[in-house]
Amino acid sequence: MTRTSDNTKPIVRKLRCAVYTRKSSEEGLEQEFNSLHAQREACEAYIASQRSEGWVLVRDQYDDGGISGGTLERPALQRLIADIEDGLVDVVVVYKIDRLSRSLMDFSKLVEVFDRNGVTFVSVTQSFNTTTSMGRLTLNILLSFAQFEREVTAERIRDKFRASRMKGMWMGGNPPLGYEVKDRKLIVRDEDAAHVRWIFSRFLELGSCTELAREVESRGIRTSRGNRIDKKAIYRVLSNRVYLGEAVHKGESYPGEHRALIERDLWDKVHTILTESPRIRAARTRAQTPALLKGLIFGPDGAAFSPSHTRKGGRLYRYYVSQTVLKHGAGACPVGRVPAGDIEAAVINQLRAVFRQPEIIAGTWQSAREQTSAWRGDIGDISETDVRHALSQLDPLWDELFPAEQARIATLLVERVDVGTDGLNVRLRIDGLNGLAAEMLAGEVGQAA
Repeated sequence: MTRTSDNTKPIVRKLRCAVYTRKSSEEGLEQEFNSLHAQREACEAYIASQRSEGWVLVRDQYDDGGISGGTLERPALQRLIADIEDGLVDVVVVYKIDRLSRSLMDFSKLVEVFDRNGVTFVSVTQSFNTTTSMGRLTLNILLSFAQFEREVTAERIRDKFRASRMKGMWMGGNPPLGYEVKDRKLIVRDEDAAHVRWIFSRFLELGSCTELAREVESRGIRTSRGNRIDKKAIYRVLSNRVYLGEAVHKGESYPGEHRALIERDLWDKVHTILTESPRIRAARTRAQTPALLKGLIFGPDGAAFSPSHTRKGGRLYRYYVSQTVLKHGAGACPVGRVPAGDIEAAVINQLRAVFRQPEIIAGTWQSAREQTSAWRGDIGDISETDVRHALSQLDPLWDELFPAEQARIATLLVERVDVGTDGLNVRLRIDGLNGLAAEMLAGEVGQAA
C-alpha cells in the first residue's frame, strides 16, 4: 500500500515475510546442504526479488524436518501460527503448497488463520493469490491433488509392506528376544534363543506369568535392548508367533524366512493354558501344590508337621501330620494331625487381620525406617500411609494369587505356627512384613495371571 505527495517519494509499507520449510523423512537431513536449505534458499531469493514491494525477511526460521504434512501438530508450524496470531508476520512464503499441508481440511484451517490475521500466503513455484476467489479455487485444486498423492503413496507403502510380510520378510523394528538382524533378516541368537525356549517350557510347568517373571528376574534374563522382562513382557513373548517361524501382518500369519525357535506342540500346550481364565488356572495349580504352610507348622512337642493327603470317593483330603506320629505311630503326640484347609484358613485370616491393624502397620513402618536393609532400596520418602496402603492391598489381592505365590508370601511373613491342644499361635517375621510392603509399593506382587 503506497501514498504520494508533491515533495516526498512513495512510502512503501514493510511486509514481514516468514519462510516455512518441511521435509517428510529424516533421510539426508544430516547433510551440510539438504532439502530444507534448498527450499529456504529459493524462498529467500523470491522475497529479495520483491524488496521493492516492501518485503523483508523475518529473523526466525520455521523448519520441520522429518515430519509428515498430514498433520498440523508440527513444532515449527505451531510456532509460526503463534507468531501470526501475535501479529508478527504479514506474508507466509513456502516453496510449494504441499510443504505447508497435504490435507485439504488442514489447509482450510490454516487459511482461516491467515485471513483472520490479514496474512497473505505465497508459493514461489505456484503463482496464485489467496485473496481472490479464483486463487482459492486454484489452491483447492492443487491441494486436492497433493492430498491424493499422499494417500496413493501411503496405499503403495502399505501394499508393499503387506506383500513383503506375505513373503515372510522382516520389515524392521526391534528384533524379538532370541533373534538379531543381519542383512535385513532375522538370525537366531543362540544364547537368547535358549532363554526363550526355557521361558516357554517353564511356563508349561508353572502356569503363572507372575511366578515366571520372578524366576526370569532372578536369572538375570533381559530383553535384546537390556530391559527388565516383567509379566507383560512374558505375555508378549508367549504370544509372539515369530517364534513359530511366522511373519505376522494385520493379524494374519505367513511362513517366515527366519528359523523357528519353538516347536508347534510346545506352542499349542502353552496357549491351551493361556486361553484358560486366571481363576481356573489358579484353582488347578492350587490342587497340584496345596501345601501352603509346609515347613512352618510345629506341634506341642516341637516336632515339625508334614503335608499329607488321601482320596476317598474321588475327593482329596489334605492334612498336616506330626513327624512324631509318622515315626512312632498314632498317640505319640497329643496333636497328631490337623486338617490342612482349616489351619491354612486360620493362619491366612490372622495375616489379613494384621494388615487391618494400624498398630501393626505403624510398627512395620518404624522398623522399616530403622532397618533399611530389609527394603530393596532407600525408604526415606516412604511414609506410614504408604506402608499402610501397600499392605492393605494384599487382602483383596490374596484370592487372585497362584498357590506358589501364596506359599512364598506365607513363608515371607510367617516365622512359625505352633499347634497345641488349646489352639494355635502364629509368630510373624517383622522383616518379612517390611519386605512385603516394599514389594507391594514396587508393584512386584502380581495377580494370578
